[in-house]
Amino acid sequence: MALWGALTIAAATMAGAQERPAPVPGSNPIIRDKFTADPAPLVVGDRLYLYVGHDQAERDQMFNMREWLVYSTTDMRHWTDHGPIMKVADFKWAKADAWASQAVFKNGKYWFYAAVEHDDTHPGKAIAVAVADKPTGPFVDAKGAALITNQMTPKGTHSWEDIDPTVFTDKDGTTWIAWGNRQCYIAKLKPNMIEIDGPITEITPPHFEEGPWLHERKGTYYLTYASLDRSKHRDERVSYATAPSIKGPWTYRGELTGSGKYSFTIHPGIVEYKGDWYLFLHNATLAIGDLNGAIGRRAVTVERLHYNADGTMQPVVQTEAGVTAPRSAAGARGK
Repeated sequence: MALWGALTIAAATMAGAQERPAPVPGSNPIIRDKFTADPAPLVVGDRLYLYVGHDQAERDQMFNMREWLVYSTTDMRHWTDHGPIMKVADFKWAKADAWASQAVFKNGKYWFYAAVEHDDTHPGKAIAVAVADKPTGPFVDAKGAALITNQMTPKGTHSWEDIDPTVFTDKDGTTWIAWGNRQCYIAKLKPNMIEIDGPITEITPPHFEEGPWLHERKGTYYLTYASLDRSKHRDERVSYATAPSIKGPWTYRGELTGSGKYSFTIHPGIVEYKGDWYLFLHNATLAIGDLNGAIGRRAVTVERLHYNADGTMQPVVQTEAGVTAPRSAAGARGK
């Protein structure tokens, strides 16, 4: 009887697996063959490129990230894998941790900014910059040294505060970089894109944890970030602030969306593409083989993003359907 029962359960499990429909292309998570995190979108012509970190943690590892990947789409449903664009070892002065990144286009080149662990000559996290002629690379170290080191932000509270760069070019052509963990910093970049131009300013908004993202829409500037109110929550959420100028003043606008399912971390990336706005995030719902989602095994997702008439962003509900869900009338009106 015990054997017969076990066989019956196994048969039922196999039948259930066979009957389970395949994921709809474009539903969340959007990348299912690898664990990915910290999404950073970039639009080039009619194609959207998505730069992500590659989570390779095994068993109970916290993080194991050694390279950055890029995917692209023309329809937000089907994604092309362009493979690794860089490894942390390509920065000879860095020793580990291919953490959050962002790529931007300026001066006919693609510039890639990323968080890494510096070697012992400048202990702590640092921000690297690489350059390429194409959005898919090959990228090479553009400076031969860190753009930002922990020693450049001496008022910070910990050695891993210099992470998660976001880079934004304003209407006047000036490019800015913001970054941080617990403290949020911003600085102007020189036209060569590999040096800081002027002072580093702290602009830490309420509950700022990490993962800032800068963008502008209709004259309003947005600083969106992973937030953590430790008096209320265990996992990061996404909050944002707005300003009339990249120089501020920044006004806190509250939460944009809740935590990513099963994930302590979250990381926003925002872009307009073919007339629609999108919010990229990550959670930990993906399973690949015998590995389930975890703090170091995350999965990138995307949702439509809508704005109110006053420029504030409408709260986003994270879903499995993502962009495959029908557009809501309210969302369409507020686009």
